[in-house]
Amino acid sequence: MRVAVLALQGAFAEHEQMMQRLGVETFQVRQRKDWDQPKDGLIIPGGESTTQSKLLHDLGLFDVIKKDIENGLPVFGTCAGLILLSPMHLGTMDIDVCRNAYGRQLGSFYTEAPMKGVGEKVPMTFIRAPYINNVFGKDCEALATVDGHIVAARQGNQLVTAFHPELNDDLRIHKMFVGVMVKG
Repeated sequence: MRVAVLALQGAFAEHEQMMQRLGVETFQVRQRKDWDQPKDGLIIPGGESTTQSKLLHDLGLFDVIKKDIENGLPVFGTCAGLILLSPMHLGTMDIDVCRNAYGRQLGSFYTEAPMKGVGEKVPMTFIRAPYINNVFGKDCEALATVDGHIVAARQGNQLVTAFHPELNDDLRIHKMFVGVMVKG
């Protein structure tokens, strides 16, 4: 199993470390030619969604990534990755997103909450995080909420979190993504 990790911004190295701890090979996507390698899934890390979207367009990655996700490529988006999968950008996931919902960098926080399919007391680190106002469409499902806001969801082969599971030692959410890739 091999996972592409978008390496334009954010904690991509931490995502790679989590996947490697699970025995999954990773490679970084920094330019168009990187995308052509064989892959079983894609991780889109945090960062700044508008900047990442612009870079995806400038590098010729936006359309090929969108097409592959629409054709069933499993994808895991965290924080800005969640925003990129929303109708604001790639539009592959039926979610309505509130950007920077938790405020500025100083509004960052840590909590633990249950997440469907993962368990109780899942560590959640929020950094200038969005949240999901609403999931729509028959296949999109909310998986976790914090203070009444949706912070994780799944739609088919797409998994998103408003928080950064790669910044904690808990492998359960990355393991869930591996399960998404295996089941396809």
